Amino acid sequence: LKYIFVTTSANFGNMFSMAGASMLMPFLPLLPKQILLLNFLTDFPAITIANDAVDGEVLKKPRRWDIKLIRNFMFTFGLLSSVFDYITFAVLLIIFEASEGIFQSGWFVLSILTELLTLLVMRTQRPFFKSKPAPILTYTSLVVAILTLAIPYLPISYIMNIEPIPLKIMASLLAIAALYIVVTEIAKYLFYKSKTNQAY
Repeated sequence: LKYIFVTTSANFGNMFSMAGASMLMPFLPLLPKQILLLNFLTDFPAITIANDAVDGEVLKKPRRWDIKLIRNFMFTFGLLSSVFDYITFAVLLIIFEASEGIFQSGWFVLSILTELLTLLVMRTQRPFFKSKPAPILTYTSLVVAILTLAIPYLPISYIMNIEPIPLKIMASLLAIAALYIVVTEIAKYLFYKSKTNQAY
């Protein structure tokens, strides 16, 4: 269920952002090979969630398979993710007037970072800092995050058409990622607090 919640909301948000951006911009927001690399890197931590611990309160009684809950979760957090994607587009294009290559590189980095952070936040109904993830989940997320930040500056980055990101833009992307996680944590609290969305 953790995997389904995270994957469905992330994919829905990315699809909505990609479709809208493709209609509004004169170039592709991400190249196909960049999307493949993004999915490849984020799949490693996502797979390790099978080893993750489950919070004790979730195991107190059997849970029914609730399609409505999954659907509501997907729409809520998928759309929230998409809102921050469009904020990122505005920052890159309007504030920094980023070129095609810098835009794609910036969104590539931010997409991976937010997906990793979302995985750590969404894996529990508790505040994420009150539920310890499995060590392998933590380590793979950390390794992928470090690799993601390094890719734009590696000599082989040209293979994926990823350009070095100016430090001002990188700092802005990290600030957006931090704000996204704070807002997501608040939204998660409100989501599970609502009477219509009971704990899974």
